[in-house]
Amino acid sequence: MFQSWLNPNKRSKELSKDCSIKHYVLGSIINKSLEQGEEEIFFGCGCFWGAEKGFWKLPGVNTTAVGYIGGEVENPSYRAVCTGGTGHAEAVRIVWDKSKIDISDLLKMFWECHDPTQLNRQGNDSGSQYRSSIFTTSSHLSEISHNSLEAYQRLLKENGLGKITTQIETSKVFYYAEEYHQQYLAKPGSRPYCSAMPTNVSLGNFKGANYKLSPNIWDNFNWEEKHCVLRSTNSPISAESNE
Repeated sequence: MFQSWLNPNKRSKELSKDCSIKHYVLGSIINKSLEQGEEEIFFGCGCFWGAEKGFWKLPGVNTTAVGYIGGEVENPSYRAVCTGGTGHAEAVRIVWDKSKIDISDLLKMFWECHDPTQLNRQGNDSGSQYRSSIFTTSSHLSEISHNSLEAYQRLLKENGLGKITTQIETSKVFYYAEEYHQQYLAKPGSRPYCSAMPTNVSLGNFKGANYKLSPNIWDNFNWEEKHCVLRSTNSPISAESNE
């Protein structure tokens, strides 16, 4: 990720349960507690700027946020995480309405929006903080994540690609990134950047899959186009597109 033009010594206000920050695009609270009918998961797929945008565009996603997860240091800063010494991965928190979108839809986005065969790297971004990872919050999410991995691995092999390096773990403490990172790509003056290198292999059916999104939704993404997510609008995909 580009770092030189950011001031890594400047911390914006800490995000906690006592600090409610509105999602720049969705208008929801990014650190909201789960409500009835909602679920959450944490995905690491390279630079969290581009990854977050892909997820906030999906119908049924109620909020997203970027942060750090899976490390050993409490309250890490962006600068500390960038050294690779804290053990954290850059990750996106996704909270969704289970009646509108299924975890299998989110897993489809996860696997297709980056290259999970790259170890501790995504494109030009190198380091353990850019590792491919899934942090689940229930046994069901863990099981279906593993099922999707097995299915996607078969597809990658059929297409001559290598072994998936993605780590699937139970949820650990998620530290919200500094406020200027939240929904970064949607903010005025942001520098377009996305390190993801999609494989252009689509995830199909797999054990436990229960897709709720219409195939029309995925027409909004063309992973064959370099850095596709940067070329799309910031607005969520219309719910009517799912009918």
